[in-house]
Amino acid sequence: MNYPRQWMLGCIFLVAVDPLAAAPPDSGLEKALIKPSPTVGEASALAERIDQLLASKWQEAQVEPSDLTDDAEFMRRIYLDVAGRIPTVSEARAFLAANGQDKRPKLIEKLLASPAYANHFTNVWGELLIPEARAANRLRFLEPGFDAWLRKHFSDNTRYDQTVRELIAAELFDKSKPGASPYSRVGRTSPISFYLAKELKPENLAAATARIFMGVKLECAQCHDHPHAKWTRQQFWETAAFFACFEGQNANGFVNNAKEVPERHEIVMPGGARVVQAAFLDGGKPDWKNRISPRVALAEWLTRPENPYFARATVNRLWGHFFGNAIVEPIDDLIGENKPSHPELLEELARQFAAHDFDFKYLVRAITLSRAYQLSSRSKSADPPDVRLFARMAIKGLSPEQLFDSLVQATGYREDKSDPNRVFDPISARQEFLTKFAQADKRTEAQTSILQALALMNGRFVHSATTPEVGETLAAVLDAPFFDTAGRIETLYLATLSRKPRSEEAEKLIKFVNKAKTREESRTALADVFWALLNSSEFNLNH
Repeated sequence: MNYPRQWMLGCIFLVAVDPLAAAPPDSGLEKALIKPSPTVGEASALAERIDQLLASKWQEAQVEPSDLTDDAEFMRRIYLDVAGRIPTVSEARAFLAANGQDKRPKLIEKLLASPAYANHFTNVWGELLIPEARAANRLRFLEPGFDAWLRKHFSDNTRYDQTVRELIAAELFDKSKPGASPYSRVGRTSPISFYLAKELKPENLAAATARIFMGVKLECAQCHDHPHAKWTRQQFWETAAFFACFEGQNANGFVNNAKEVPERHEIVMPGGARVVQAAFLDGGKPDWKNRISPRVALAEWLTRPENPYFARATVNRLWGHFFGNAIVEPIDDLIGENKPSHPELLEELARQFAAHDFDFKYLVRAITLSRAYQLSSRSKSADPPDVRLFARMAIKGLSPEQLFDSLVQATGYREDKSDPNRVFDPISARQEFLTKFAQADKRTEAQTSILQALALMNGRFVHSATTPEVGETLAAVLDAPFFDTAGRIETLYLATLSRKPRSEEAEKLIKFVNKAKTREESRTALADVFWALLNSSEFNLNH
């Protein structure tokens, strides 16, 4: 029974748990078509419109969409996309046992109301807004206050336009303490870290604001006119002029002696003495006679419902989150040359998002209620259609946070929370994963490195979790007196893959475990099953 675990992974699970393997026939699949419950409100109407617009494209391209997912695959997908983790064994059993055509909408509502939703989107949007702090250990002190601010807005379902206005027009300096460093406010629940991560530099703030909230890579016009789009160098610096109100000395990435001059709304372009005034990308200019702050003026213009950039950039980004591919790719470069795969769909989503007061949850509901979101990743044809037709779900790699939190959920591991600085310890289990599994590629194209594979196979975290004397989930399954071998294997599957084993998998694994001649060999065999499941492609992908 002392087979190497790598041998077992290859011989038993590479085919058995491959997410692209053919699914067994399930007469209940067609019954999974959603009849939205009244609780989802107008989001169901937008979901239907999404499906209509996509269906017309499928007909035009003569492609057949995939079947709907079964309940287990949908459950795992929605947990990862909305809550950032896989379900618990009890959550999985309850959902799989539930009846009724409204079980999926009910699960969506349950997850949107959970703290896990706010935590997950805090991770996603935090990485988007302050990637500098996520990437450099020396800047991680910027995260707690900023994450707390984001989490509160997601928890309260603050309208997205209001959140962005608060970010752009943030109060950065303590007026009661003139001359106080802005870093003194970092620990508070505040968006100030967005500015400090960009070193209060107008060019950094202009580039990030345009890319994130307008879908415009304006930084390509910082030194010369944009090579592929209409943006000019002057327009870049006109946008930067909205952030020219800061003064201070930058040293090693930190700002000293900073202060704000709110009436300043002009900037000197580098390489000459040319001074430009702050102006919007649509050519408009604020009415400075009203003595409005430049950042407030930018925030108000940016978040207007009629703004041609804000809503489109947001819905495109959120669609990319759920489908792995955005309607316009690259996701943050909505220039004329990057044509939308579905122009009418992009405009409809943007229009409805603005019409519903930029309600973030409304948009999440509509996307996840759609039939398109609930399609399987398995194609019906030998030649799968382009994933940008959205006739099948793209297979996505897990983000570092999703992977770690899913491993925590599956194994029962709990990080020591007694020390608030523990999460930032470079040798902590969480930071080890966030560092090793940092991704530069799109999640649909991410490649697993050798170091990442070794971390999952032999790292201290997975090793201890799959050791019977240490791992909480494994110990609970092994020691449960009411489980036979089949029950233990089923529970390990639910804990990791969020489904029950298929008949051929169960038969093979029961036979493998029952070969054990002693109780200790049996426990070791079940530990090897658990290890192989955690290292399978099915566990490490969102499909």
